[in-house]
Amino acid sequence: MTTPYMTASEAAAELGVALPTLYAYVSRGMIRSEARAGRRSRLYRAEDVRTLAARKMVSPADGAAGDRALDWGAPLLESAITLIADGRLYYRGRDAARLAETASLETVAGLVWERAEDDPFAAPPPEVPDGLPPLPGLRPLDRCLAALPIVAATDPAQHNLTPAGIAATGAGLVRWVAALAVDDDPDRRPAHRYLAESWNAPPAADELIRAALVLCVDHELNASTFTVRCVASTGAGPYGAVMAGLAALQGPRHGGLTERVAAALPALLEASDPTAVVADRLRRGDGLPGFGHPLYPDGDPRAEALLAMMRRALPDHPDIAAGLRLIKAAKAVAGQPPTIDFALGLLERALGLPAGSALSIFAVGRTVGWIGHAMEQYRDSRLIRPRARYVGAHP
Repeated sequence: MTTPYMTASEAAAELGVALPTLYAYVSRGMIRSEARAGRRSRLYRAEDVRTLAARKMVSPADGAAGDRALDWGAPLLESAITLIADGRLYYRGRDAARLAETASLETVAGLVWERAEDDPFAAPPPEVPDGLPPLPGLRPLDRCLAALPIVAATDPAQHNLTPAGIAATGAGLVRWVAALAVDDDPDRRPAHRYLAESWNAPPAADELIRAALVLCVDHELNASTFTVRCVASTGAGPYGAVMAGLAALQGPRHGGLTERVAAALPALLEASDPTAVVADRLRRGDGLPGFGHPLYPDGDPRAEALLAMMRRALPDHPDIAAGLRLIKAAKAVAGQPPTIDFALGLLERALGLPAGSALSIFAVGRTVGWIGHAMEQYRDSRLIRPRARYVGAHP
C-alpha cells in the first residue's frame, strides 16, 4: 500500500534535491507539509512530491517543462545565503527577525558576505569624484542610477573580484546608495544612524530604521536579485550588478510597491470604517497594495517583526493604531496579512520621513544581499543563460 506521506529525507531523495531545496518547495506552496504529533519533524504529502518529480522529468521538447519555473516556481540557482521555510526567513541559517532585534546592517553584511573577521566597513568612506555633478530634483533611485556609473568609472578597484575586493567595493556601494538616498556625501556612520540623522527623524527612528534595513537585506531569488546574478554571471563588476538590481527594484511590482503603499495609506488609515474601505477596494478590483505574499500565506515574518517593534517604540502613535485596525480589517475581509512593503510604508508615514524613504531603506538594505549573491555568482563562473520555449510561428 502506498503511504500518503514521506519524511523530509524521503521526499528530497524522490526529487533528487537537497533538504534546503525541499523546504523552498514547501515555502512556495508546491508541497504540503503537516506537523507530527509530539515531534519536531514534519511529514510531506507524497502526492505533491510525486507530482513535482514528474514535472521535473518532462522534457523541454514536450512543451511543459518550466511553464511556471519563472513565476513563483522551482528554484533556478543554488545559494547558501537565504532560506525561506515554514513561514520564516533565514540569512545563512540565522533567523532574520531575530537578527533585526539588535544587529546593524553592517554586522549582517559581514554574515552574508562571510567577512565577519574582516570588517570591510572599517575602511574610510569613499571619496566623491570630481566629475560627479549635482543631481537636484531626482528621486533617490534615479540619483543612484545617474551617479553610480561615474563613481564606478573613477574607482580603480572596481574589477577586483577577490572576496576581499568585492567586500570592499560592496561596503562602498552600500555607503553610496545610502548617501544618494539622502542626496549627500558618503559617511562612515552606520547606515541606520546616517539615514535617521539625514532625514531629521525622531528619536525612535534610529532603531526602527536599523531593523528595517536588516529585514530588507535579502529575499532569495526575487526579480532584482536574479537580475544581479545574471549580470554578475557575465563577469561584470559589482557596480554593474548593483545598478541592474536598482533598475529592477524600482518597478511597481517589486520594491516600487512601497510607493504604491505610501500613496494608498492616507485614505486607508484615515477611514472611519477600515472594513468598509477594504471591502470597497476589493469590489472595485483595486486590491490592497502591501497585503498578501505568495511565500507567506500565514503572514510575512519581516512585516510582523517590524510592526511589533513599531508598536513598542511608538505605542501611542495614531498612525500605528490606524495601521493595526487596517491589518485586522484586511485579514477579516480579504484574508491577507501585511507584507514588508506595508510595514515600510507605515514606518515612513509614522516617522514623518520624506516621500520615497521606504524604498530607499529597501534599496540600502538589499544592496548587502545583492553583493552577497554577486559573490556567489563570481565563484560559480558560469553564464546564466535560460532557454525560451518558442511559441511563435514556425518557418
